[in-house]
Amino acid sequence: MAKKFYVVWQGREPGIYRDWNSCKQQVDKFAGAKYKSFLSLQDAEEAFKAGRSVKKAVGGGRNSKPTSRSSTANGVKTYTAADIAQMPINVKMYTDGGCDPNPGRAGSGMAVYRNEVLESLWYGCYNPEGTNNTAELNALNQAFMLAQTESDSGQSVAIFCDSKYAIQCITQWAIGWQKKGWTKTGGEIKNLSLIQEMFERYQAIKSKVQVLHVNGHVGVEGNELADRMSMVAIQLKEAAFVRYQDEMNIKHILSLRAG
Repeated sequence: MAKKFYVVWQGREPGIYRDWNSCKQQVDKFAGAKYKSFLSLQDAEEAFKAGRSVKKAVGGGRNSKPTSRSSTANGVKTYTAADIAQMPINVKMYTDGGCDPNPGRAGSGMAVYRNEVLESLWYGCYNPEGTNNTAELNALNQAFMLAQTESDSGQSVAIFCDSKYAIQCITQWAIGWQKKGWTKTGGEIKNLSLIQEMFERYQAIKSKVQVLHVNGHVGVEGNELADRMSMVAIQLKEAAFVRYQDEMNIKHILSLRAG
């Protein structure tokens, strides 16, 4: 059977998925879900970026439209590479988490730019029995730690994460969970201890650090580099979160396995 790639335009986390189970997690019981399968990664990436084929997508209708770059679906606005380039921010951090399979071997990655120049790459937080969501949270948590240091030294900081789940957990949902004694209606809070740690960290930096959403696998360089670092973490089984020591040849790094 030929391998398929799944584009999710509207779901819990819009993006491109390499297996049906991962795609299903994003669209199952999600009102207005829009998604479609493709036979090649290139076709999937082009479709996701262009937002085409939505009329034929499962769950789509005549008037269906993919999430736009400025969508605030689920309360999170999405920023494009052009949007980000116009932001007068000193330090821009990109985070990503990967899992192969999901659940399974998980790792996290981060790319840090200072004044629009790539300064450092990071990878780690390997977990042989992790999930994609946990990997995304771990990456964002590492960015929070670095953001604290940078903001304390007077730098303006923005963190770009491609997981709406991770962003909303910390910046939106955790507020209500905390008020209810760290409980939620309808079930357990997954990754609770990590979320509690991150929420406390976020409270200390939220007035100085922006946490923004960017779509994954749409050609945003920082996001793509963070993605490759998450795969390096899995490959090397690096439990700590460490700085990438090889030459930062962007073209070469982008040719590495994508998550």
